[in-house]
Amino acid sequence: MIYDKQSFLPGNIEDPKFYQKIIDALPVPIFYRDLEGVFQMCNKAHEEFLGMPKAQIIGQSVYDVYTKEMADIFHHRDQQLIANPDVQGYETRVKQKDGSRLDVVINKAVIRDNDNKIVGIVGSINDITQLKKTEKRLEKARESMEVSSHMMHKINLGIIMMDQENKVIDSNESFARLMGEDILELYETIPGLKGADVKGLVPEVIFKMLSGILKSGEEMLDRDIKYSDKLLHVSVVTLYKQKVVGAVIRDMSAPLLVRDEIINRAQRIKEQNIETVQKIAHLLGENAAETEELLNSIIQSYRYGDDQ
Repeated sequence: MIYDKQSFLPGNIEDPKFYQKIIDALPVPIFYRDLEGVFQMCNKAHEEFLGMPKAQIIGQSVYDVYTKEMADIFHHRDQQLIANPDVQGYETRVKQKDGSRLDVVINKAVIRDNDNKIVGIVGSINDITQLKKTEKRLEKARESMEVSSHMMHKINLGIIMMDQENKVIDSNESFARLMGEDILELYETIPGLKGADVKGLVPEVIFKMLSGILKSGEEMLDRDIKYSDKLLHVSVVTLYKQKVVGAVIRDMSAPLLVRDEIINRAQRIKEQNIETVQKIAHLLGENAAETEELLNSIIQSYRYGDDQ
């Protein structure tokens, strides 16, 4: 293969316009300032970052382009870099023309001439505003998860969460205790039973409820089951549709829970009956005044019972 030796000669890229094309092709804002802090070169991304054309940037100092607050920071950092020539990187906030502020990382280095004398500073600006916002959201999410996990482990009801691979995301000690001594012993070895196969931890009927809701994406499913001489009330809910489901398991053998559950269920039935009676009264219409009066008296008796 024959190579064109001329293509490797430095003289072919000495054209300043060619250099400008190179840096303009870069998506990251690039700038070059002299020792006085005056801009001598920048690329299109830098123009867009500042919101002004190159003609208004080149030949201007940092004090002409930025607010005094920002210019003071840049000037101080420039002086530090010149005094200690090395690669410099730091994070700061830049105020835009519209008043908004961007979180940025600035990387700079000195430029030397052929005599190894420092003649200026070249730098790049990386906008990390969205990254910072994402980090804050993730941090809040982590804090929420920690609080939720702490609360979950304090609840006396059995709780388990399962992912789409049928693995335990988390569970509490109450769940392990309801499932028996073997599961409780495993729980003490593997905190939260995280990563364990749910199918091997719960009765088949509960696993079918969990996997069924996971597949269908339904919001909730309730059922009473018998397990190890216990009557368990299982509520399965969708946490993240077709990705994460959870189950709340109550031991209905506990006297207080039985009493509360009976009251709750009776209340639900009562409310449903009241709604049914109201619908009937509405359908009868104004011509059935006596019947409506009778039905209303029934409704009032229900409500009086609620007060008691």
